[in-house]
Amino acid sequence: MEKDFRFKKIEIDNIRENFFRLMSEDWMLVCAGNMESYNIMTASWGTYGILWNKPVAVCYIRPQRYTYQFAEKHPCFTLNFFPDRLKHLLDLCGSRSGRDINKMKIEGLNPVKTTQGNIIFNEARLALECRKIYFDDIKPENFIDTSIEKLYLIKDYHRFYIGEIINAWMP
Repeated sequence: MEKDFRFKKIEIDNIRENFFRLMSEDWMLVCAGNMESYNIMTASWGTYGILWNKPVAVCYIRPQRYTYQFAEKHPCFTLNFFPDRLKHLLDLCGSRSGRDINKMKIEGLNPVKTTQGNIIFNEARLALECRKIYFDDIKPENFIDTSIEKLYLIKDYHRFYIGEIINAWMP
């Protein structure tokens, strides 16, 4: 474990965050990869709950996103939530591709390796470490509410990953 790892593992039941606010207003950084090579992207789509008797988190990634190849290759992903004062970093990570900038070197984001070898960020106020247990693609033929398909202007349907939450970290 990194010497500057400042997190404590917490029980999921002890998380007191409002997950609706975390997703819709605070956003998150999805990270996939390892310390040698990873990418991050800002996301505001996701969900949490119990599935197959496991605590899970779900994240959505378009195949066109650079982070997609990391999520496909690695068995885990992390979801990182930050204080409001760092929202500008999430804006940057959501507006620039890892193909264009090296997100591993963004000033103000300091990655640390978890005990499982995944990446979370020292500046996060909460990080969820998830082991992928299922994935699928959003299929337009399955929309019951057809108005949703109109939201996909370029028909770039997401892949979703269901991850068992194996660790929750807080400073």
